[in-house]
Amino acid sequence: MPQKHTNRLIHETSPYLLQHAHNPVDWFPWGDEALEKAKAENKLILVSIGYSACHWCHVMEHESFENEEIAEVMNKAYVSIKVDREERPDIDQIYMEAIQLMTGSGGWPLNCFLLPDGRPVYGGTYFRPGEWRNVLESLNRTYQSEPHRVVEYAQKLEQGMNRGDLFSNAKTNEFKQSFLTGLVSSWKNSFDKEDGGNGSAPKFPMPNSLQFLLRHYYHTKDKEVLQHINLTLTKMAEGGIYDQLSGGFARYSVDAQWKVPHFEKMLYDNAQLVSLYSEAFQLTKYPLYKEVVYDTLAFVERELTSPEGGFYCALDADSEGVEGKFYVWEKDEIETVLGADAPLFIDYFRIGKEGSWEGKNILLVKEKQDVFAFRHNLSEEAWRSKLQQMKQKLMIERDKRIRPGLDDKILTSWNALMIKGYVDAYRAFGEKSFLDAAIKNANHILHNCMKENGQLFRSYKNGDARISAFLDDYSLTIEAMFSLFQGTLYESWLLQAKRLTEYVMAHFYDEKSGMFFYTSDEDPKLINRKMELSDNVIPASNSSMAKALSLASFYFENEKYGDMSRMMLSNMLPQIEHDARYYSNWCSLMYGYVKGVNEVVICGEKANEFLNQFNQHFLPNAIFAGTSTGSGMSIFEGRFVSGETTIYVCQDRVCKLPVKEVDVAIKQIIEN
Repeated sequence: MPQKHTNRLIHETSPYLLQHAHNPVDWFPWGDEALEKAKAENKLILVSIGYSACHWCHVMEHESFENEEIAEVMNKAYVSIKVDREERPDIDQIYMEAIQLMTGSGGWPLNCFLLPDGRPVYGGTYFRPGEWRNVLESLNRTYQSEPHRVVEYAQKLEQGMNRGDLFSNAKTNEFKQSFLTGLVSSWKNSFDKEDGGNGSAPKFPMPNSLQFLLRHYYHTKDKEVLQHINLTLTKMAEGGIYDQLSGGFARYSVDAQWKVPHFEKMLYDNAQLVSLYSEAFQLTKYPLYKEVVYDTLAFVERELTSPEGGFYCALDADSEGVEGKFYVWEKDEIETVLGADAPLFIDYFRIGKEGSWEGKNILLVKEKQDVFAFRHNLSEEAWRSKLQQMKQKLMIERDKRIRPGLDDKILTSWNALMIKGYVDAYRAFGEKSFLDAAIKNANHILHNCMKENGQLFRSYKNGDARISAFLDDYSLTIEAMFSLFQGTLYESWLLQAKRLTEYVMAHFYDEKSGMFFYTSDEDPKLINRKMELSDNVIPASNSSMAKALSLASFYFENEKYGDMSRMMLSNMLPQIEHDARYYSNWCSLMYGYVKGVNEVVICGEKANEFLNQFNQHFLPNAIFAGTSTGSGMSIFEGRFVSGETTIYVCQDRVCKLPVKEVDVAIKQIIEN
């Protein structure tokens, strides 16, 4: 059936923008055409920002943007621009800050009204249809009759937005264990001691926070912290936020018990959670953590991996316009599919009991597998086998349903997180297919999303790489390259990391503050050039870059990079002291300065074999380099002896005696 309306978004690759390509609203993508039109016609601009898996974005589209009468008002009075926040986080950052200053909160859909020059004047998040129409008409009347009032407000708002980001280089500080211990002590007040996580609902996994706490436990042996980590990881893995049939985590839980997810599945969450559960397994050896990693990576391979090895962004929360419909179950469906085995499944996943939700059921677990098996007179092995068979049958049945929408663009930064997730899983479990997937994706980025000069593109789809990359694309890719080197000992990954680091230094670095802008100096200017400083569901691009520089200082033997990393951390101390939960990646970096980093160099034909032995242990205070054939890199100079494999453990340019056994080297690491 032919579409009644088609607008300019039909030429975009973003699934979110394409969702709006047949709205009666005359949408523009962000670009010169829309901005010049607003100036030429002296019209206010509406920037409407969302993403493809956003439930309330879909609701507002259906209620307002598909409404012919509302669209007529928008088309007559405004230049309307649709933005995919995942493609253009630079635009989202600026106007999210404006909305937060105006309203005290933010979220998506984000709707911000701008002067023709791009300065914000009004906005909010979700609006009901009548409310939205009133805003459109009222704001336009004010702009037409009293434009000076609108301009004056924009000027005041602009002053507020320009207050916070830039600061001068701080003096380099000494970092102390007491500072980190004090931060964690305050943090403990928000620990949920019954269900894990922080505070009450809604609950986000926040994997980077838990990775910092893992490091804090490693260095302090604080049992309360380890208990919190294990409680959180176990409750998430047993809850509805985790897909009990096919693996993979939803974005967050709307309740405090991890029961009812917001059903969208995001690549960045699952990538970081794979890293987190892999590290937690290295530390604890809990079988549940291994199951979560294997099942989550099976989900990523099955549902989020492109033929060329790229990773797609997300699965929508909705199917057939209903949130969670694809994932929930009625009791009689389960009984029909599983027959005589149904009572076991119903009991284990609490169907009709704790699993009940809005007349259906979310699968969740309340009992350990060995306890459940004993209660039903089954061996644990027999129960695990039966459970897997039942899951497989229900997966086949679920696959007959209409699937949630897939956001099939490939974002460089999120793919870099997934590369690291795969490498971390490989290092924890030795599964070669995990490493193969990481290498395939890295080659996809290098061949399809990178120019010869080291410049990256942000987004890729169907052979089309577009949008200049942002700082997180570079910093996380650099970290991924270092991770690949530590997983493979192939020096080619170091060369790529060096090329990307040099590009970032040339185009993102701010000499005045010692920090990095989020956008390149080669990109078209927006009203603000922002810096991303606080860690959230994804680490801040500046904390990621500081970590990358710390690694670069070792691998490239470049003291300048180490000094820059330390200065960046010094700059952040006042913010970190305020609330470590939002600066956890910075805190992880700080441990490298508090406790020192062990630089482990392995030289000899057994280098990879020895590296795999190291990988059986959780050693967050060690970074690895190695060569099995000899190398021209300076970090290997004078260390390679033919016919022998030797391990060198050094810290701050002071080395322990060379050793030839991994266990002895690990003892040196622990003693340092």
